[in-house]
Order: sequence, then C-alpha cells, then structure tokens
Amino acid sequence: MARKSVPLPQEDLELTPSEEFVPALLDDARLVDLETEEESPFLRAQKRVSVRRGSIPKKTASRLRLAAIAFAVLNMVGLIAVFSYRYGMHSWRFTIESSDDIEVTGNHNVPRAQLMEVLGGDIGRNLFFVPLAERQQQLEQIPWVGSATVMRFLPNRLKVEIQERKPVAFARIGSRIALIDANGVVMELPPTSHAKYSFPVLVGMGESEPLSTRAARMKIYSDVIRHLDAGGANYSQDLSEVDLSDTDDVKVTVNDPSGTVLVHLGSTNYLDRYKIYVAHVADWRQQFQKLQSVDLRYDRQIIVNPDSRLSHDKPLSAPAVRAALAAGVKPAALTASDLKRGAMGVGAASKWNAKSSTAKTTVSKTKYAKSTAPKKHGARRAGRHHRRKAHVVAGQD
Repeated sequence: MARKSVPLPQEDLELTPSEEFVPALLDDARLVDLETEEESPFLRAQKRVSVRRGSIPKKTASRLRLAAIAFAVLNMVGLIAVFSYRYGMHSWRFTIESSDDIEVTGNHNVPRAQLMEVLGGDIGRNLFFVPLAERQQQLEQIPWVGSATVMRFLPNRLKVEIQERKPVAFARIGSRIALIDANGVVMELPPTSHAKYSFPVLVGMGESEPLSTRAARMKIYSDVIRHLDAGGANYSQDLSEVDLSDTDDVKVTVNDPSGTVLVHLGSTNYLDRYKIYVAHVADWRQQFQKLQSVDLRYDRQIIVNPDSRLSHDKPLSAPAVRAALAAGVKPAALTASDLKRGAMGVGAASKWNAKSSTAKTTVSKTKYAKSTAPKKHGARRAGRHHRRKAHVVAGQD
C-alpha cells in the first residue's frame, strides 16, 4: 500500500537565519575567495612563476645549429668532389682515343693535318690533362690562324674553333709569292682547289724584316686601295703590282690591255693622280712609241717613261709560278722569264736556265771584246744604247 506524503506546515518551510549563523558565513574567507574567482576568472596571478633557463642564449644556439649543418654539407660536398676527381683522373671513359674525338671547325685554308701536328699529341691522354691555354697559343702560331678556341666536351672529346686570317693582297717575298693580311702576317698559298683571289702583288717586302715594318707598309697599301676605290671607282682592280719599297713614292703597275704601265703616285692624293693617268693614257700612247712608265708626283708636270717596269731581285721557281697563277695572280705581275719557267717542267726549266746562263756568258764576252775598240766609238755606241728616253709633259692637270 503506497505511502502518502504528509505536507509540512508553512512554519517549518520558512527558515530564518539566526544571528549566530550569518556572521559566521560572512567571516569565512575561503567562501569569499571562491565567489571572487568565479566572478573574475581572467585576473592575473599575483605571483610570477619562475622559469629555469639554459646557460647558452637562444640566438647563439640557433647560429651553432646552422654552422653544424653547413659543416656537414661542406664535408659531404668535399667527399663527392674528391671521389669525382679521382674517378675523372683515372677512368678510361675520359681518354681521347683517336683523331675522331678531336673536332675542328672554321679551317678553310689551313689543312687539318697542320692542326693535328699540334693536337695529335693529346691522343691517348686524359681529357682533363689537356692544357687548353697552351694548345690555343700553339694553334695561333700557325700563320693562317688568327684566333683559336679549344674546349672540352665530356666524356672524351675536344672541340677546336678556328678563326682564319683574311688576306688582302699577294706578296712577292724572295723567290715565292704568298698571301698577306692587313697586319703584315704572311701566309702560304692555299691548295689549288680553293677559290682564286683577285689581289695585286706587293713588291718591296723583305724576307727578314720585322712584322712592325710590314705592318707599316700594309697601312700605306690599305690607304692606296681605299682611295682608288672611293666613290665606287674600283680602280684597284686594274692594278697588277704595288711597289712599297719606297714609302714616299708608291708605284703601281697598271694591267692595261695595250701593255703594262708603271705609274708613280707619290705618297698623297692617290685617286686624283690616278685619274690624271686614266684621262691621258690614250693620248700618251699616240704621242710616244712605247709607253712604259709615268711619274705623276709633281704638280703641273708629268714625266713619261722615266724608267722601265719593276725589276725583281730573285726569279720565281717553276712550282711557285704555277701556284701563284692557280691562286689568282695576274700574269702581268710576273716577268716573261717567270711565265716561261712556270709553263715548262722542272727539267725543261733547268735546261732553259742553263741556256740563258750560256747566252749571258757569250754576251759578256762579246762586250769585253768590244771594249778593246777605240774609246770614242765605244762610248758613242754605249751612250746611244743606255741613254734614258724620258719626256716631260707640262700643263696637264
């Protein structure tokens, strides 16, 4: 049977604090503190908490850590470098095995065989032991080579780039004809398979003269060509020879269809003086029986036939003549004896030289015999034979 709740009287439900209980509640400090903390949870603590710190500052520790990492990386790189160096120095993969591993570009006139005389010693050598700077200097000692670049290509190849010199004229030096550039460097004639040149032949270059002397002569030659070709005249194409032996009197041999003419141009006004020759050469040929030379160095005065054509100290050999003609030398720049010697074989040329020497000996004996004749007769004949036939033409500007 369920129990019934008995309602309590109202007097029992209403509690009134006693006078002794209320002061005790207010005096309890702990209850007050708890109520304060609940009301203000974000208040800072009145006492700081001490933190234990290390003996090394934080920045110093971070720097030491970075230094340790860098040292480890450097050690690793050093070990890799040492291993790579030993591998590269001793591995067979980096050995230049044959001339096929040496690539040469830019050589048109200098033969590959001449270049291999310098580079051939590196065959069988480790690629990293080839002295590139030394090979470059050795290649640039070859006259045709203006500049050279030598490069390594892994694993075992050398690449050489050649910049050849540019010839500007032929040069008759001793008993041969060669090519010469604007700086006075003499180069041998290229093989006959190459293109021909249309340069005049320079005369007056010595075999033993220094490069500085030839460079000064070439500067004069460049000035002459620049003046003669100014304004599109292209008069330099008419020249077969240029004599630079006397820098104060540049003499040019003109390749005229009616016969070669030696023209004195002096040291200035090359174009104006050559135009005088072009304007009056036809009249001079009609006026004089044989036109050999013209001196245009003087103002308002022209000397016709002051001398004959250029004479050369040493004749060219037969191979030199044939090589010169094959390279493009104009026949007018060669003497009749040079052309005859070049047309004949070596044996025929020697026979011809023997005959010419015998003829010279006979002439000398004849002259010696005639010298025993009376002095007046011999002197008059010699005077008629050796008298220079020069004519002065004035007033032609």
